This record gives sequence, structure tokens and C-alpha cells, in this order.
Amino acid sequence: MAHIITDISRPSEADMALARSVTPATIHEAQDRSGALDPAIQPVKPGLTLCGPAVTVQCTPGDNMMLIAAIGTAQPGDVLVVSAGGLRVQGGFGEVLATACMSRGIAGLVIDAGVRDGAAIRKLGFPVFSTGLAMHGTVKETVGSVNHPVVIGGIVVHPGDVISGDDDGVVCLKRGDIDRVCKAGQAREEKEESMMAALREGADILDLSGMRQRLVDKGCQWSGTVNKMDRTA
Repeated sequence: MAHIITDISRPSEADMALARSVTPATIHEAQDRSGALDPAIQPVKPGLTLCGPAVTVQCTPGDNMMLIAAIGTAQPGDVLVVSAGGLRVQGGFGEVLATACMSRGIAGLVIDAGVRDGAAIRKLGFPVFSTGLAMHGTVKETVGSVNHPVVIGGIVVHPGDVISGDDDGVVCLKRGDIDRVCKAGQAREEKEESMMAALREGADILDLSGMRQRLVDKGCQWSGTVNKMDRTA
């Protein structure tokens, strides 16, 4: 469908603050280990992060016309989520478009294809998550859609869903699940911090995690120290 929707529902500022309070991996765990995009989609530079409402884009592989249309449609804080057919050899986003995004206050780009001008994008610091770098150019011929549901990295993303990314990858958080998932995620992170504090004080990971008893319940047995010469490779 060749159609651009300019007005979408976005999470409230309070909901976005809640979404930013937990990591993408925690979101993934807290929503029953779901929502993680294909791990092939990674930041172009370690340390880059993004979190914002999705502006979804459907491009024809090798064509970035609708990506440019989406840049002109997105609002400050939005994340462009571009389904480009998984064509990793294309480089339909580079320094010029990154500059355009930054001038509009766009929070980042997630694309299931390549990008180019890697050194320049890294210098700009614009959060780009892609399948890698590719210098192959794209045409601007085929219309598609903006702000319709898309499939990217094996996950269905709707306009206004929260997209969160860091060095671990990218996760999609459904707009209606923000409060439940993020509060569960905060509780999980607090529990993990307490565990790490105890570990720093010398606690045993097997006892602290309950794993020792779980191993016993599953029939695991302990014996004395194995001689190094007896160990198999």
C-alpha cells in the first residue's frame, strides 16, 4: 500500500520515562522473553542507545524513497523503524540523511539493511542500528508506506510502539504493555542489583540463586576434585 499516515498515537512522556528506566534486555525478559529483533541488527558504534516511539517505514529493497518521506514526517524523539527487505548489501542511509534526522530531533534509526558513511555517522553520534555497513547505493523510485505495521527482524512493529536499543540489540515494547513490563523490569533489576551486592560480599552464586538445590532436584551429583590429568578436552 502506498500510503503515509502523519498522525499517530505516541506513548505519554511518563510512559517514555518508564521505558527508558530499564534496559532493552530487561524489557525482553520482563515481557516473557519476546520482542527482540534479529541480533544481526546492531549499533554502528558501541555505546549507542535509543528509545522512542516507532515511526514505521516499508521500503522496497534497494530503494530509500519512503525512508526520506518518513524523515519528513517524524517528530522529535521518534525512532525510524525501516523494513527494507533484509537487503544487507544496500546502503540507503548515510551522512546526509543522518544530518537530516538530527536536525529534526529524531532519536535514531533501526533498519534491517546496510547503511553507509559509517565513519561520518559514528562521528555525528546519531544512533543507527543496522545489519552492517554497505556502500551500494539505492534508487528513489518505488512508493511504500509510512506508519503502517511492519515486520523487521522477525518482529511485528506498530506505529507508536516503543523501540529500545543498546549494545545488546533492539527490542519492541507494545504501547499498551509499557507500565506492566517496565515495572516488572524495574523489580527484576533491583533484585539483580541486590544479588550482585551480595556476591561482592562473598556470597555463593549457587546458594544465592537457588541453583544448587535445583541441580540436586534434577539429579546432579557432586564428588571430589577431578584431577587435571583426568579431564577430557
